[in-house]
Order: sequence, then C-alpha cells, then structure tokens
Amino acid sequence: MNAPLENADRSEVARRRDSSTTQKPADPYRIPAPATDAAELDPGPRWQVRFWAIFGGQALSLIGSALTQFVLLWWITDTTGSLSALATAGMAALLPQAVLGPLGGTFADRYSRRRLMIVADGISALCMLLLIALFLTDRIALWHAYAMMAIRSAAQAFQAPAAAASVTMLVPGGFLVRAAGLNQSLQSLTLVAAAPLGALALGVMPIGWALGLDVATALLGIAPLLCYRIPQACTPNGRPTGLWPAFREGVELVWKTPGLRWLYLLLGAVVLAIMPTFTLVPLLVKTHFGGGAAQVALMEGLSGIGMVAGGLLVAAMAPRRQVSWVLCGFAMSCAALALTALAPGNLFGVAVAWWVISGITFVFGNAPLTALLQTRVPNHLQGRVLSLLNTTMGLAAPVGLALFTPLGEVIGVRALFAITGLLGAAASLAGFLSPSLMRLDRQGARTEDRTD
Repeated sequence: MNAPLENADRSEVARRRDSSTTQKPADPYRIPAPATDAAELDPGPRWQVRFWAIFGGQALSLIGSALTQFVLLWWITDTTGSLSALATAGMAALLPQAVLGPLGGTFADRYSRRRLMIVADGISALCMLLLIALFLTDRIALWHAYAMMAIRSAAQAFQAPAAAASVTMLVPGGFLVRAAGLNQSLQSLTLVAAAPLGALALGVMPIGWALGLDVATALLGIAPLLCYRIPQACTPNGRPTGLWPAFREGVELVWKTPGLRWLYLLLGAVVLAIMPTFTLVPLLVKTHFGGGAAQVALMEGLSGIGMVAGGLLVAAMAPRRQVSWVLCGFAMSCAALALTALAPGNLFGVAVAWWVISGITFVFGNAPLTALLQTRVPNHLQGRVLSLLNTTMGLAAPVGLALFTPLGEVIGVRALFAITGLLGAAASLAGFLSPSLMRLDRQGARTEDRTD
C-alpha cells in the first residue's frame, strides 16, 4: 500500500542529490563531509513527529526484548543451575547476529528498511507467542529456548542495521550526534531496567504471561512503522545489484578508505583487549574486594546509570570533532577500567567510582562513533558499513575471551584487568598517530589506497 509513496521518497532523495552535484563524474566511494551532504538529505517538514514516533516504538521494542532476555536466562538458571547452559544461551543470543550482520547490512541497503524492521519485530513476536504456548502447555524444553533466542538474534542482524541507517533519513544532519547520544542512553537504560522489570514481571505473573510483554512491545514498535514512511536513498546507477557484489562493495569501502580501515582495526583491538573484564567483574569483586552479588549489582547498576547520563551529555553537547571524541572516550574508559582493579581491596567505593567513570566515558566514545559513520558514509552504503562494524566488534569479543581468560588464570584477575585496560587505552590513543583517521574529522576520504 505504501510502495508508491516510498518510491516517491526515493526519487525525491535522488533528485536532491543529483541537483547538488557538478557535471564531473562522482566518485561512488567518496565519503561526504557532514556539513554538506548531511544537509542535502533534508528529512522534510514535521520530521520531529515522525522521528520520535519511530524512535519511541523501537525503544519500547528494545526494552521488551531486554526484559524477555532476562526472563529466559533466569528460567534457564533456575531450571538447570548450569554454567554451560547459560553459556550456550549466551552464544545463541549473540552469535547469529554477529555472523549474519554483514548480510543484514546488505539487505538494509538493498531493500526497504522500514519493511525489514517490521518483519524483524514480527518474527520476534511470533517466537515469543510460540514460547508462551509451550510454557502454558508445559511442553517447554531447554532447546526450545535456545532455538527461539537464536532466531531472534538472527532477526536482529537485519533489524539493527536497517534502524541505524534509517536515522540519517529521519533527522537533519545537525541532529545526528544528538540522536546517537539519545540512542546510547536508551540502550544503557535497557541494561539498567531489564533485571528489575523482569524480576517484577516474574513476581506478579507466570513466566508465559511475562513473555507476553515482549509481544506487546514488539507490536508497539511495528505500529509507527505502519503509519510513517522512511525515505531511502537510491543506489547510484552502475553500482552492484547482486547480494554478493553489494556486500563486497561495502567491505571494499571500509578496506580501501584508510581512515575507516584503521578505525575498524583499532576498535576491534580495543574490544579484543577489554571484553574479558566485563565477564570477570564478579570474580574481581569476590576475590579482591571480598564482595558478593549485591556489590556486583551495585557496580553494574551505577555503571548503567552513568552510561545513561553519558548518552544524555553527548546529546546535549553534540560534539563536532567526532574522531577525537571516539579515541579519547575509549582511551579514558579503558584507563578507568584498569584503575578499577588497582583500587585497594578495602576501598570498594573507589573501585565503583572508577567503574562508573568507565561507563560514562565509554558512551563518550561510542555515541559519536555511530554519528561519525552516519555522516561520512553515503546513505546507500550505511547498512553494510554499520553492520560490518558490529560484526568486527562482535567477533573480537569471543576471541578476546579465548586469548586473555587463560592468562588471567596465571596472573590473577586483578592483573588481567590492569593489563587489558592499559592495552585498550594504548590502542585507542594510537589512533591519533594515523593522519588518515584524523582526516575523517575534517573531510571525506577517497577509497584509493593511501598510506599513513
């Protein structure tokens, strides 16, 4: 029903882009400067209503998904009491999205992003309806939960890049950094709210009905997408149209643009270094500070609140030098992580303070990172480029766990925190040594090979 309107939107975007170019052939791999190209993609009148309606719907859907994740993990814990069962659930929830991310990004650039988001939320709702039926009829088995978590994770591989790439077409260029900060605050809020909301739901209703909250929030996420169109940039004439050539085009854009290449390698190194620390926080609290579950919950809860505050600060400040913010934010976050472990065992409050600072400064790096890619990468390539970043960081995480966890068994968890934190900070600061990376702060870069 909305296809003609969507085509009209695409035509209008193409007309605005074509009218603003000169007669010389355009380089399809040129990364546009944010002050010009972002302004050309005017979202039109009443963009605030459309953006906040879609953003609010996706926010509710995200909170429902986080709540459901907690409920299922608690059911697995209560049913099995097995560490391996929880690890399997974690792999089912994370691995499909990391592996299928590049394919999801290619679909987001090739097909209607609005429809991809609708289908992804619809699949999540159907998965939950099936689980509800299994719980209410007492036919539920552990593998059912694993399968549904894996299917939902695969759906997220298509939904996430479609949603991220749509932001550029929903808001003016000057609002992109603020939108990224708001989105980061939302994601942090779900981390803080998922456990108490999930526990509250389990306390007042059977688990089957608790899962029904995810169905309701998924439908609330779909409703605005049925009411509002999302403009989408047309693929330039002569560009690859097949799935594999289109995917390869996104990879080549990142690899042949030195600034983006160094950014992706740097972020992969940072995640590889620090990821083990997030898994080993309970062990650090228990062995070094003599704390228990309450102390771990305090650290994580306050850190989540700090991340919410960090996202709101980014939205308020809207930094213009995004590369510098990305590098400094991640460097400070990693350094604060190391200082958390270096706090004396009798000063747990100091460790909590450093952990909260690490959460705040992490957002200072992560939110501008999204805005940086949204303003430098052509919209018809954003789905692929953003999903490649998620896959790079998603696959670096298990590699880091595999490499550094055995080291922690030898040197101790406190030393592991300090070493990985300092390595992450050093990798972040090394980005300032790359002229091509720093040029992303000032202008776009072509993809022909250049060396620093």
